[in-house]
Amino acid sequence: MEKIKIGVSGNRGSFSEEAANYYCAKNGIKDYKLKYLINVASVLRALNKSEIAKGVFPIENSNGGIVYEAVYAMSDYNFKIENIFEIDIQHCLLAIKGIKTSEIKKIVSHPQALKQCRMYLKRKWSGAELQEYSDTASAAKDISAGVLSKDCAAIAPKICASLYGLDILEQGIQDLKFNFTTFITAIK
Repeated sequence: MEKIKIGVSGNRGSFSEEAANYYCAKNGIKDYKLKYLINVASVLRALNKSEIAKGVFPIENSNGGIVYEAVYAMSDYNFKIENIFEIDIQHCLLAIKGIKTSEIKKIVSHPQALKQCRMYLKRKWSGAELQEYSDTASAAKDISAGVLSKDCAAIAPKICASLYGLDILEQGIQDLKFNFTTFITAIK
């Protein structure tokens, strides 16, 4: 039996990956393979072309509000909503191993993650440049790979530290202790 292909709007280690794994566990789906499609438009495009059977992506966060990327992509594709569910989102600040916080000049992440941590960033990192990135996990991966400069830190899931060999500078940096994101499971 062939594994169900599920597209997620993030890279390996993303919250969308976490959401897809949660969805599969909750629904007893054991034979599945994730495709890391980075953004919502790519997920819906792959679903439309039958390259995946399901797509998982965020639509709203309790603190950051609507995920505009998702709304714009959803307006371009026809699909059915199979499921709507929430997961708790806990952000971490990650950087290359051994870097001192005083050396961090730029913080990169998905626009939603930056929104969800805006008060933390204002309070602790007012002098740092903020840069929007395609995905939280991709920001962590690109810091690790040297695509982004060594003076960058990423707001990303904790698992990205072990996946990409980064240090956790701080955990639980989101502004709200209970920071839930609503995800959709889309089908054709």
